[in-house]
Amino acid sequence: MTISRRQHLKYAAGALAIGAVPVLAQARPIRLIVPYPPGGPLDIIARALAAAVKDTLGTVIVENRPGAGGNLGADVVAKAAPDGQTIVMGAVATHAINPWLYAKLPYDPIRDFTPITLVAQVPNVLVMNAETAARLNIASVADLVAYAKRNPAKLNYGSGGNGSAGHLAGEMFKAQAGVFMVHIPYAGGNPAQLALLAGQVDLNFDNLASASANVKSGKLRAIALTTKARSSALPELPTIAASGAALGLKDFDVGTWFGLFGPAKLPADVLARQNKAFTDALAQPDIKARLATLMAEPAPSTPQQFAAFVQAELKRYEPVVKASGAKVD
Repeated sequence: MTISRRQHLKYAAGALAIGAVPVLAQARPIRLIVPYPPGGPLDIIARALAAAVKDTLGTVIVENRPGAGGNLGADVVAKAAPDGQTIVMGAVATHAINPWLYAKLPYDPIRDFTPITLVAQVPNVLVMNAETAARLNIASVADLVAYAKRNPAKLNYGSGGNGSAGHLAGEMFKAQAGVFMVHIPYAGGNPAQLALLAGQVDLNFDNLASASANVKSGKLRAIALTTKARSSALPELPTIAASGAALGLKDFDVGTWFGLFGPAKLPADVLARQNKAFTDALAQPDIKARLATLMAEPAPSTPQQFAAFVQAELKRYEPVVKASGAKVD
């Protein structure tokens, strides 16, 4: 049978279109949702990782979707198709704190996500206004607990708001040490730190990255880290758990973490490919250096390890949030 030139062109065009489908699908950029505004530590690391995995995963576009304490952005991924094209940089708030803090959450932190890898952990630090610490003769966790027990309700601590990591760290400290301090919530971490620097509050459980400059300048006195492990950024600084072990604080462990999640039922091959790409990126010297500027420790993991970690964190924060009385309707 003779095929006309017109038919030949028609068949060729059809074959080209069919062959183009998988290429176009592979070339479609991955959306990496950051559920917070641009410029924060989570956003900075997300953008660095997006660039680092371009050769293995293709283009990754970072999309900021802030709102409702991170819930809006997380919910975008919870409801996305499980094809690996939409992932989220979740955090301790979106997957461990908010489920107990918000009266109604639009997603389930376990059922609606596939953990890909833990990315990094950032210690918080117990800091005091330097002049206040000198006046009260407080230089250690033991000094702080002893003063607080002698003077119930005379110490106050600031935080970035009800239900924030700093607030919950303070509530955990009070419960485990058996002391009472007054919580003063502010509209964000920066106002809370300014209040501490001005001496309007006595102490904060602050993010190490934001507090470090004022610690080094002598305006704030660092008492101890809130995580169980010491930080390479301040290796000489003890942890609350170690220095307060005899005071009921041996299990104290509060820090900020963030990691990558896909929607539920992410195919195994897609999950394996993304886990390898991102964990390999976290081993790159430039990514490690970027994390170090934020006082963050890289924490790559397998999906299974990350899933177990998230479940443990969710369970650990339930009694803390409930004891704090914090609630968002």
